Amino acid sequence: MAEKSLEIHEPLHRHRCRVIYGDTDSGGVVYYANYLRYFEAARTEFMRERALSYKEIEGQGFIMPVVECQVRYKASARYDDLLLIETCLLEVKSRTCRFNYRIIRENDGKVLVQGYTTH
Repeated sequence: MAEKSLEIHEPLHRHRCRVIYGDTDSGGVVYYANYLRYFEAARTEFMRERALSYKEIEGQGFIMPVVECQVRYKASARYDDLLLIETCLLEVKSRTCRFNYRIIRENDGKVLVQGYTTH
């Protein structure tokens, strides 16, 4: 099976967030499923900035459920890290669209996570 590209390209949106205590496990490391929440927060702001808010899109009768996702973990985020989530719209088809993401720890520029969601 061919691997799907995780590239990030312009135009992209950059969303910053700080890891809160509730997003971590007992060792202070971000719980793996919370990266999907970070993707969602960044995608929401991408849509708000580039098009319409999700509320406005749904008000027009459209819904955008996630039907597929992939997350590639490269390194761990920890409590109180400042994260930069880069989001781009990779493709739009007649019934689907796909967003790619990259999460970077801001203080050292390390790429922590890459992934995508298909809607």
